[in-house]
Amino acid sequence: MNNDTYEIYRRQVFDFLWQEVEPLAAGIEQSGVFPRDELFPKFREHGLWGLLIPECYGGKGLTTKQYLPFLAEFSKVAGVVRVLLHVHNTSARAVASYGTEAQKEWLLPALAQGKSSLTFAITEPNSGSGMDVACQAVRDGSEWIVTGTKHYITNAGFADLHLVCCRTHEEPVVHRNRRALTALVIPSETADFTIEPMPRMMGNNGPHHGILHFDGARVPLDSIIGAEGDGLEVFLGELEPSRAFVAASSLGAAERALEIAIDFSKHRKTFSKTIAARPSIQSELAEMARDVYALKLILEDVAEKIDKAQDCALEASIAKLTGLET
Repeated sequence: MNNDTYEIYRRQVFDFLWQEVEPLAAGIEQSGVFPRDELFPKFREHGLWGLLIPECYGGKGLTTKQYLPFLAEFSKVAGVVRVLLHVHNTSARAVASYGTEAQKEWLLPALAQGKSSLTFAITEPNSGSGMDVACQAVRDGSEWIVTGTKHYITNAGFADLHLVCCRTHEEPVVHRNRRALTALVIPSETADFTIEPMPRMMGNNGPHHGILHFDGARVPLDSIIGAEGDGLEVFLGELEPSRAFVAASSLGAAERALEIAIDFSKHRKTFSKTIAARPSIQSELAEMARDVYALKLILEDVAEKIDKAQDCALEASIAKLTGLET
């Protein structure tokens, strides 16, 4: 998307977010109920389901540098919207990056329109995001038999597909290697696959976080994204830009906090004087502004490296850490 088109599109989306989504944010957070019937069609109308999907498959085809301001704005307006759309777009990006042409043609147009949604299922009750994955897929003729559990899986309540990291080669823990894991696309309607809601969590209420239970669920061999043994590359390959995505989300939250703090300091009075006029408060606000500015510059650098396909694992991790601390 060229710069002129991008700026017009960005302004349109940001206006929509503040005029139609922000007024609903507090109610969503308090109730834990996301107004899907009201907002999902509007997300489709504004192309928010396909931000990272190439234009040839019906998406917006944004670069990382173009995408990060959207994540920041989602976070400023409503953290719940950021979580929901971030997971959807990250999963779609994995298909665009690692899927076969047939898989892209099958999955991406529907994902770009929000007619389909794909979760990012790697985390387990007793493992994180790496070599300790225990969910197993065993070959049986023309199918995989999947057994195991995933949890904290965002969007599990409405997604019809799940990108699941499975162990396809079993070996002793001490010998486990990167080629033992594979990424499979598993439909929600698959037999012997059930989804259980997570207990209510603190903050970002609205998108359904689920526990996925696979009890011998069978899926075709060609359900693989990438090749057999590429699972860690598929998931961790998306986690590197995802660290920058999390940092951008932190940027949006920090900007909103700074805006609220400045506004409050201009109206709050103590001893007939606004606290904005007090050096101690000015110092606090200055430090907040400094941190926000530094995070912006870090993200610009990381985004440029990601778009140029440069190795930036260290920089992406620094961006995430800085974002969370900010």
